Amino acid sequence: MNTEKYEQILRDRQRELFARLHKINADIATGRNADSEEQATEAENDEVLDELGEVGEKELKAIDAALDRITKGTYGTCAKCGEPISEARLAAVPYAPLCQECATGL
Repeated sequence: MNTEKYEQILRDRQRELFARLHKINADIATGRNADSEEQATEAENDEVLDELGEVGEKELKAIDAALDRITKGTYGTCAKCGEPISEARLAAVPYAPLCQECATGL
């Protein structure tokens, strides 16, 4: 398996997520509008941004774990059953720790 290809994909995604999270944090930190209707809309937007930030943080943790598996030489091996994770699954979810069968509980 060409782990260099996946490492590059993971690092690119990691950079993208860092940039997105930085923007989310900057948007949340901006001041509120004096208009109460605008404040309500901004509060709703902040909730969405918070959720996006949480999803991004979880994905970053998964990416970090995948990069650690590359370093350890276990990338592409299912953490549950020890079988290889298919190229198709890794292409779709490059940080996947489990093969499709173990991930779906079959």
